[in-house]
Amino acid sequence: MVRDSEVIDKLFREEFRKIVSVLTKTFGLDHLEIAEDIASDTFLIASENWKLKGLPDNPTAWLYLVAKNKTRDYIKKQNIFTNKIVAELQKDEVISEDLILDLSPKNISDSQLQMMFAICNPIISIESQIGLALRILCGFGIEEIANAFLTNKETINKRLFRAKEKLRIENVKIEFPNENEIVKRLEAVISTIYLVFNEGYNSVDNLTIKNSFSQEAMRLNLLLLENELTQKPFVFASMALMCFHASRFEARKNANGELILYEDQDFELWNNELIIRGEYYLNKASKGNEISKYHLEAAIAFWHTQKNSDDLKWKNILQLYNRLLQIEYSPITALNRTFALAKADSIENAIKEAEKLNLTSNHYYHSLLGNLYETINEKKALFHLQLAEKLVINNQEKNYISKKIKEIKSKHQ
Repeated sequence: MVRDSEVIDKLFREEFRKIVSVLTKTFGLDHLEIAEDIASDTFLIASENWKLKGLPDNPTAWLYLVAKNKTRDYIKKQNIFTNKIVAELQKDEVISEDLILDLSPKNISDSQLQMMFAICNPIISIESQIGLALRILCGFGIEEIANAFLTNKETINKRLFRAKEKLRIENVKIEFPNENEIVKRLEAVISTIYLVFNEGYNSVDNLTIKNSFSQEAMRLNLLLLENELTQKPFVFASMALMCFHASRFEARKNANGELILYEDQDFELWNNELIIRGEYYLNKASKGNEISKYHLEAAIAFWHTQKNSDDLKWKNILQLYNRLLQIEYSPITALNRTFALAKADSIENAIKEAEKLNLTSNHYYHSLLGNLYETINEKKALFHLQLAEKLVINNQEKNYISKKIKEIKSKHQ
């Protein structure tokens, strides 16, 4: 039996962001805190009322009605009107509910999309974009965000406050970019969404929250694909990429929460439904002549969902990494390429290419070299794994590396 508190938690996650987006679109970014306060008060009233009287027949409609009433009360008390409301008042003394807070499905969708473009703006830091996206677009609480980033609520609040102030000062509008700007702006939106996804995918700490990050990123990407203005090939490719990665989410850790490397994963735990969805979106992304980094990364992720481990698979992955590095060079991408090189060519050549990168302060670099050296030089393998153990922050990754070190040492005891 589902408890009332679980229903409220689910509704908060789903509806808070919608109410905030619509209110902020109505009032403007200058009054973002007001939008958040009204949405928060709405859920506070719901929580108190439903504990006493039980859940209403239609909890969502009940929330929307309270939010509309709260908005009307605020407007009357504070005498703060948008131009749209003033114009309406000149025609009619009665303020319509739809004008105060239009919570129709189309306006909710449009408001969230427009909010994405407002938040994912290069005038604020990437960390701030992610934080605002998690708070406003995904409905995560400040404490949840702070826990996920291993910091405190005060730090997150200050970061978000500075970001909101910057958006206000620059007079950022909540609207769709014009046709000439939409692709460029959309690239920034997709970049932020994918960073939110990675916050969930690349961590095995705080699993419940982090898994939700990835799910929310996929929801936001899907929202973009439901609007004709933002149905671009690289947006389909981004969705495909996240589907392929998410399909292996459950196979990346064991029952104790310990990290499992790709080659040791249980294929049976891979989510075939997500793999099929990924293939669908990748096919949609192939229309036209555009090849973005998301196309190539999605293709690499696709091959990683193929359960065979033959040379063709790894040669394809290696070629895709070569093209990706030509489009957008990254030392980490180059490092990831060396794993494919070890599979498609030889471990010796992979080690040579990895060592050229000289990423001596990166624990992934030493961890990869430790694994590559294991079969040909255990002394060097231990050297790199011990450096990786000192550099790594994530507890589960540290435990994995420590276990690997013990396994190698035990061979010589």
